[in-house]
Amino acid sequence: MIEQKDGVFPAVCPLDCPDTCGLLLHKKDGKIVKVTGNPEHPVTQGAICNKVRNMTERIYHNERILYPLKRTGPKGSGEFTRISWEEAVDEITGRYRELIAEYGPESILPYSFYGNMGILSVDGMDRRFFNALGASQLDQGICNAAGNAGWKYTMGFKGGTSPEDTEFADLIIVWGGNLMSTNMHQVVYAEKARKRGAKVIVIDVHKNRTAQWADWFIPLYPGTDTALALGVMHILFRDGWTDEAFLKRYTVGYEELREHVKSYTPAHVSAITGVPVEDIEKLASMYGEASTSYIAIGNGLQHHDNGGMNVRSISCLPALTGQWLKKGGGAVKTNGGYNAMDSSYLERPDLRPNQQARSISMNRIGEALEMVEEPIKSIFVYCSNPLVVAPDTERVQAGFAREDLFTVVHDLFMTDTAKYADIVLPAASTFETTDLYGSYWHHYIQLQEPVIERVGESKGNVELFAMLGHALGLDDKAFSESPEEMIAGALDYPANPYLNGVTLEALKEKRFVKLDMSPQETYLERLSTPSGKIELYSAAMQEAGMPALPEYVPLQEGYDGVSRPGKDDPYPLMFISPPNHNFLNSTFANVEKHQRLEKEPQLQIHPEDASERGISDGDLVVIYNQRGQLELRAMVTDKMLPGTVISQGLWWDGKGRKQRANALTPDRLADMGGGATFFSTVAQVKRQ
Repeated sequence: MIEQKDGVFPAVCPLDCPDTCGLLLHKKDGKIVKVTGNPEHPVTQGAICNKVRNMTERIYHNERILYPLKRTGPKGSGEFTRISWEEAVDEITGRYRELIAEYGPESILPYSFYGNMGILSVDGMDRRFFNALGASQLDQGICNAAGNAGWKYTMGFKGGTSPEDTEFADLIIVWGGNLMSTNMHQVVYAEKARKRGAKVIVIDVHKNRTAQWADWFIPLYPGTDTALALGVMHILFRDGWTDEAFLKRYTVGYEELREHVKSYTPAHVSAITGVPVEDIEKLASMYGEASTSYIAIGNGLQHHDNGGMNVRSISCLPALTGQWLKKGGGAVKTNGGYNAMDSSYLERPDLRPNQQARSISMNRIGEALEMVEEPIKSIFVYCSNPLVVAPDTERVQAGFAREDLFTVVHDLFMTDTAKYADIVLPAASTFETTDLYGSYWHHYIQLQEPVIERVGESKGNVELFAMLGHALGLDDKAFSESPEEMIAGALDYPANPYLNGVTLEALKEKRFVKLDMSPQETYLERLSTPSGKIELYSAAMQEAGMPALPEYVPLQEGYDGVSRPGKDDPYPLMFISPPNHNFLNSTFANVEKHQRLEKEPQLQIHPEDASERGISDGDLVVIYNQRGQLELRAMVTDKMLPGTVISQGLWWDGKGRKQRANALTPDRLADMGGGATFFSTVAQVKRQ
């Protein structure tokens, strides 16, 4: 495809998004001039979002890094000089040899996430390199860890309802997610269900685009989702809407749960959540009376101190009414379990000389960089931008400012993080490399092969880490495999029957191949909980020191013991920073077209809270707490309950204002999975 200068070529969207869209790249004179959706993709069917539609603005951005760079000025200044790849590799490997000799290999830490969802890019050669090196391990809990843990305690297997089936539901609940901005093709299936007479309910702290589209929006206080779920369970048991035959056959603990939820009366739950009693009753009756109900569990509600329990509690609901036996019924937190590949082959943990190497939470990177004993002396950042995405920004920035911290950043742009690097390496875009893509929502595996020549001297992750592995004299065979060999090996995984028929050869021929979903027919017999059943009561949670039954636990900061800060608290407002429509985390935040679409970062504040502070719509305001501050323009709106303020999107610092939302967020870990607690943040607001 590279050799052909003109034409239309298949591709895959690389963004951290459940839709993993099939694309068509239109080339002229060797450059991509337009990105459209691939109408032949069975799920995404040619529809794509505005983010990827404008991907050329990012690929050919005039600020893209084209060559390796070495820092010449103070950390954070962004002052660099061009060097060769040979010089860069010599510098990195020389420093690594010195650090390993003096401090041991665990003084080196990789820091990455899924800025590119290519499996080879973030779960392949990079993992081999840091395993063979013996570096510290990174606990990647920044996104979905708490919710995945909560789901696992209830359901075991990381998979739920198939997307195509959801059009047959007659009630769809979107709980804590903004599908219009983050899962647009699920909206398409929901619209098909609507045409059949289905109703769509959105439960969220914020009346986002999805909530505006829904038939009914239910606002609640942040972090109170468990209480609402338990209130619904109370009514389902009370009014006889449970499927007793299903509960007896497929669950454990339903009698204990029946007794437990008696205390979660509608009045009690209303006081916690802010949802009126009559709305709790209506929600439960709609769920209980629905023939087929589907719950899309979003990302936001797990980013709390009690985030794992929020997902655990909601994931119990389909079992109460027997939804798992109905086409289109049930729930999804993630469907990533269906496409699980051979991670041991990809990552080669057997290469690690220190199998018990320490693990460091990416959510606590600021704290980790302060360690005096066994300090981190080098950090290698790729597919992530921690100075924007990690919590407690000021602490993180102080760590990256250490002169004794040797920092390497591999990226397309001089990000806020890259400005603190000693060496910056130019990264190739997804359309310049070979990679394999699964989806954590739909059931298609896709192959990406290079469509354009490398821009500048950029390199993909596979090539980069293979080069470093060879330069350090690490296992030759592990670092000599081609991307095609790695893909074939990853897919050769008999332990996962859903991969049957998905091969490199099939992908080269068809570009996307559906998983073999026939094993899903015995889904309820394939659950990997300790009991093999849906665990409404979890002995494993009890053994881990957590409640065995779903239980509401208030958030940690500044609370009155119910659900929110008191009026006299120094930080009386809950601060939430969900995604905006035109960025994906920090990706696209530096692209002018996307900035123009979003205009500027704003703070949405309820009229009651604005009036108390003398704030008018359009005022410049400062939101602050003990960790830092953020400077935004006020948008006075009633899209949330009083006491909650919202800023959408992760903006890079710029225009002379502090605008990184994570300056306010805590680096505490959630109740399960080592997850992040971004949304369990309290703050105060004043006019600037």
